[in-house]
Amino acid sequence: MRVPTSLDVEQAHPRLRALTVVDVRTPGEFASGHLPAAVNVPLDRLVRSLPELRRAAERRPLLIVCASEARSADAVATLAPHGIPATGLTGGTQAWAAGGHALEYPGGARSRAVWAMERQVRGAAGALVLAGLLLGLLLHPAFSLLSAAIGGGLVFSALTGTCGMAVLLGRLPFNRRGAEVRP
Repeated sequence: MRVPTSLDVEQAHPRLRALTVVDVRTPGEFASGHLPAAVNVPLDRLVRSLPELRRAAERRPLLIVCASEARSADAVATLAPHGIPATGLTGGTQAWAAGGHALEYPGGARSRAVWAMERQVRGAAGALVLAGLLLGLLLHPAFSLLSAAIGGGLVFSALTGTCGMAVLLGRLPFNRRGAEVRP
């Protein structure tokens, strides 16, 4: 059976009960609102969770979700060579909420929102570039190399589709809060 690589919100919504929804965002992002009945398997733990995901996919098709669709596309591509068919949600939780569909919150209450990983990366990169420029102007010109290094890292990230800064930020405590839920 051929599994579509993506479903839009209006295709996924009526099928939601027949799918296993796997949210690949960090636990902190997951806690700030997720699709109903979703389980949290952060992208950096996906390969470790292959046996559980394979068993879940044997019971019901997998719908992979993230904030905007970038990480879910990576997850679908990661699962495919392991023989685990999965479908990504086009537009992610942002599109889900924009479509007027409810999000669930752990404990039933909306928790303190954690910025989406892309926003965290932009904030951290911007702060480091500014710090490098200011330190270079005020203390020593060599500090300007920090700005150059961040710029180089962003170019590398764009060319390779990977983001080392996102991996590092994903390990911070506020991105790890809450228990990881297995499918």
